[in-house]
Amino acid sequence: MFVVRPIAPSDYSALYDCAVESGHGFTSLPVDEGLLQKRIARAQEAFARPHVAEPGEEGYLFVMEETRTGAVVGCSGIEAAVGLSDSFYHYRLGHEVHQSASLDIYNAQQTLTLCNDYTGYSELCTLFLRAPYRRDMNGRVLSRFRMLFMAEFRERFSQYAIAEMRGVSDEDGNSPFWSWLQQHFFKLDFTQADYLTGIGEKTFVAELMPRHPIYVSLLPAAAQKVIGQVHENTRPALKMLQHEGFRCRGYVDIFDAGPTVEAEIENIRSVRESGRYQVHIGVVKQPTRYILCNTRVADFRALQADVELHDEQVVIAPDVAEALRVGNGDWLRAVAL
Repeated sequence: MFVVRPIAPSDYSALYDCAVESGHGFTSLPVDEGLLQKRIARAQEAFARPHVAEPGEEGYLFVMEETRTGAVVGCSGIEAAVGLSDSFYHYRLGHEVHQSASLDIYNAQQTLTLCNDYTGYSELCTLFLRAPYRRDMNGRVLSRFRMLFMAEFRERFSQYAIAEMRGVSDEDGNSPFWSWLQQHFFKLDFTQADYLTGIGEKTFVAELMPRHPIYVSLLPAAAQKVIGQVHENTRPALKMLQHEGFRCRGYVDIFDAGPTVEAEIENIRSVRESGRYQVHIGVVKQPTRYILCNTRVADFRALQADVELHDEQVVIAPDVAEALRVGNGDWLRAVAL
């Protein structure tokens, strides 16, 4: 059985392994001991707050654990509100029209403009599942349980949520989009720039990024081609989020031009279709697979299991109840897997 729970200090080694395995372009998991330790401490502080009136600087980080072995097999997180203390940059895709009526010439140019439009939005982030465990719907659970967490603790999050999708880069971490920026503005390779952003050193972005809109047609063909495209390993995650109702509204990453998708939290499919059910521990006679979570913050638990629903009651097996740390009469939030 695999259970999702809040990260603990003892999970540092496993988190570091995830950071190494995640590879280039995974900004939210830098291979840096001090920053990963801070990330764990920050998450613990967020989970320890019993009452939150509105989203702030909280960063919730979870791990998926195999209960039989105790092995941590993946992680995922939610930022309550991005950009409140550190600038949160994107490129906004737009259009600029050049027209001459006398010459009967009409020319629409696509542009990229640096912006901070997503300031204050909640962010789904840091989703990584180790390769041997990418099976049996584990990846879907590790992503979608976050929608249940946001639905259950709605006051902790913004009206909207976003997710940044990793853009196109090769095995060595070279990004066709960044190559152009590097040549003309930065003199840093992609992995170094990505690492600096991951550790919170973002001043160089404001200092060196082009301050005026960029005409996409002036970029090399290789850079143009990858704007709004995702890394091959990211396609399943993007497809799942699209199924949940997330859409790209024309914002891309400033380094690799990967798309950022967004949705109103109330309209996310798993939020909208989830429900609260009172627990009855017993024999599940007519099983249906669901993602389940308890209704506690500091002692949060989530997993997938076969259950039986009756109006406002959910029948779960004893081992599922033990893993979720619930008893008869407690409440769960659930959505069909």
